Amino acid sequence: MPHTDPYRFTSTPPAPADTSDGITRADIARTLLWAVVVISAVTNMALSYGGSGTVPHLAAGIVTVLSAGTLVVRSLRGRRK
Repeated sequence: MPHTDPYRFTSTPPAPADTSDGITRADIARTLLWAVVVISAVTNMALSYGGSGTVPHLAAGIVTVLSAGTLVVRSLRGRRK
């Protein structure tokens, strides 16, 4: 009776399937939201150094908070699935 080694490969394993479908809408939305967060945070910082009024600070801060909150919500919803 021949002794076979269970850990020896006798044939090549099948190649893994290509699961990447390219860029999705979710990827584009996430990238755009990150861009909005960065741009609005930099705008808020520039307004601070420029001595601007309260209204532009609030506008930039609201945009930053809303886009960052949207990123958090999308991330948490993605984990639940």
